[in-house]
Amino acid sequence: MTSTARIRSTGRTRWKRLALVMVPTVTASGALLAAMASGALASSFGVSANSFTVSGQSFQISADILDGHDFIQYGVVDRGTDKSYAEALSGIRSADLYNLCQSVVQDFPFLGEVTMRLNSGGDGHPPAHADRLVVDAHDLHGETVFHNINIGQDASTVEGVPGVQGSPGGFGEQADSIRIEDLRQLTRSVSAATFRLPGLHLRVERGDDSCF
Repeated sequence: MTSTARIRSTGRTRWKRLALVMVPTVTASGALLAAMASGALASSFGVSANSFTVSGQSFQISADILDGHDFIQYGVVDRGTDKSYAEALSGIRSADLYNLCQSVVQDFPFLGEVTMRLNSGGDGHPPAHADRLVVDAHDLHGETVFHNINIGQDASTVEGVPGVQGSPGGFGEQADSIRIEDLRQLTRSVSAATFRLPGLHLRVERGDDSCF
């Protein structure tokens, strides 16, 4: 399939709903999520290109706009110290993120909830920029447009992000470009060859001050 695909989000992505109809999203296709929801992860799910051991805690990422060139996606497993997590890997060779926010909330003894939050690319600053961006995530919503997208491609043959490919026989997708407006995403790991954060503001404060 070589065409432009537009997806309108009506709320947070739900695994069971996506299992009923296959549509491309940034973090997971319906076919991938159907396998995750049923627990029937095939051997074609590879280990994530994010090779570090994950904490297992979900964190939020949001942006007003994500503009990306050379997009790929397939199913992976993130490894924790004592648990594994089914995720959908999304790779983008070059991505601009306007008004980027990243947040995680943790509980601490005597303090309760504490939020660590990062903001960049807003308030008149240029957008945040990432090269060879790799995100392993399990929930996504946003207004999304793909250009020249292939759905159902063998994950071992996807191209666009150097050194990032899935296992033979795995379900994959790739597109020349992707644009998401009002991005809202839950993820467990992110990596990038380069991540430029203009106007970076990092703060830690008590209470829940999540991105969304």
